[in-house]
Amino acid sequence: MVNRATVTEDGGRASSGIDFFRCPAFLEAEGVTHTIEIGEGNGRITGPLVAREIPGGGLDASSPYGYPGFSLADVPEGLPLDVEAIDFSGTGLVSIFIRHCLDPEGEPPLSGATPRNICLIADPALPPKSRMSDRQQVRKNEKKGYSVRIVPGEEVAPGEVDGFTRVYTETMERTGASERYFFDADYFRGLLGSGMAWLALAEDGDGAIAAGSLVVNSDGLLHYYLSGTGDSHLSDSPMKSVLSALVEFSTDRETALNLGGGITPGDRLEEFKRGFGNREVQWYTQEIICDPDAYRELSEGKEPGDYFPAYRAP
Repeated sequence: MVNRATVTEDGGRASSGIDFFRCPAFLEAEGVTHTIEIGEGNGRITGPLVAREIPGGGLDASSPYGYPGFSLADVPEGLPLDVEAIDFSGTGLVSIFIRHCLDPEGEPPLSGATPRNICLIADPALPPKSRMSDRQQVRKNEKKGYSVRIVPGEEVAPGEVDGFTRVYTETMERTGASERYFFDADYFRGLLGSGMAWLALAEDGDGAIAAGSLVVNSDGLLHYYLSGTGDSHLSDSPMKSVLSALVEFSTDRETALNLGGGITPGDRLEEFKRGFGNREVQWYTQEIICDPDAYRELSEGKEPGDYFPAYRAP
């Protein structure tokens, strides 16, 4: 049986009041424009997309940032679906890039997914992991007057959003992040109003925000989603205090905490997170060519390596 994929311009009908990465606040903040639906009478999977015009003609789309994947409320039979047996010709798109959900217990609902980052998980069902050097740094910070507060999104004060935005922006500037990863205070305010988000803030002895993390609840996990440390506090590593508090927070809620991974396998960011994670989960993406002829024409002369879609390679 051939399943068909359709794409509807509706601002993300795949919204869910349960999971952050498909809730209305997140879809609006990310500028979601379309919903993809795959399947027919035996069940469907749906997911949010952001469509873009392609220089040279046509449209393509990608999932919004994070781990949105597909909603599986009406689960088709025989998962994962064979991606080669899905007809994408009716989507009106040249290509689609899917960021799958992070599922600690299973694989993506489509075959042929691409393994990407290893995500480190702090799972309260397993013995906790804590390096001596991290514990020592947390104790040093406490002696210096540092404290950590985890504030429900709806209770975060405007000044706290501004302070978090500052340390996050400074982190993105230090790491040379692309423009895509710079978010303003209004973006964070929108996400914090979702009802599924918290702001974890490390403050120094003078009450200044030194580091922080936006934490969200999606697909049965807490996610250490967006975070940053202020330039003037780097030497104290206050993010270790934040992560230590978040591991305790997730333990109290009996919910595993996804710390994410590094930018590249084995880098310093991944090594930092390994000090708190006691489990590994593979994260996947999906690269779908809907219109092979248009894709081939647009990609002519490109040397993309692993970049998808090839015609957008830097």
